[in-house]
Amino acid sequence: MTATSPDALAAPPGPAGRQSFPGLVGRGLRDIRQRHRLIRYLVGADLKRTHADTLFGQIWWLLDPLLQMAIYVVLVTVIFRRATPDYPLFLFAAILPWKWFATTLNDATTSVTGRQGLIRQIQFPKLVLPTAAVTAGTVSFAVGLLALGMVYVFYLHRLSAWVLLIPLIAVVQYAFTLALGVALAAMNAFYRDVHNVLRHVTRLWFYLSPALYSINDLREGSVERFVLQLNPMTHLLESYRAVTWGTSAPDWLGLLAVLGLSVVLLVFAVALFKRVEPAFARIL
Repeated sequence: MTATSPDALAAPPGPAGRQSFPGLVGRGLRDIRQRHRLIRYLVGADLKRTHADTLFGQIWWLLDPLLQMAIYVVLVTVIFRRATPDYPLFLFAAILPWKWFATTLNDATTSVTGRQGLIRQIQFPKLVLPTAAVTAGTVSFAVGLLALGMVYVFYLHRLSAWVLLIPLIAVVQYAFTLALGVALAAMNAFYRDVHNVLRHVTRLWFYLSPALYSINDLREGSVERFVLQLNPMTHLLESYRAVTWGTSAPDWLGLLAVLGLSVVLLVFAVALFKRVEPAFARIL
């Protein structure tokens, strides 16, 4: 890679603004496919930046969800006196993927604004930045699965072959997170308040998702249950819980719907990103 001027970055060959929607999407997908080595390098850089490649960083990905689980267990079972069988495992099955989702979405949103110096000096497809951020979060999630194994030590009667489907559910979550991350990264480059608002949105989103409770706790046919089913994270968290705590099949129909939604969102997110990409060097 060679250094170029900001003007060269701002006006790459074939202005994106004059390309058709399919052309923008095609360029974006080619950027991801052809720059896989750059993505791997950025993933490593992101892991070093967040200390996830160090012993302490990896241990924190084990301890943090366990500590969150302990807090919510005390809150729900001791303070609110609500009894749920094997509640720590029930809770951890949702907390770990939620930590992955919230942390990765935050990193993807700031992936462009956090690389201002690199964007101004080097010409490269900026779409690799949110892609690398989401991928780096996936590596951390894989480390966090070791904590799930630690919890299982106390609930071996819940362990079944269904747990092998966790990677399949994670693929759907990766696609959903990538779609949101790409769109938010583009918007945050122009409106820095996007990142600030996102922190509050994800906090509210957590309580509106079946993490501390199950969707089955809501009455069948109720408005609350219908609204909750419109939440993509509902199907993801319930699927994780089904294969870990419930020892049953995941929500196949829900996962298929989330995957379809993710593909559609990703297509539009990539088109949006490629359309505004030439302006990054001027506004950052």
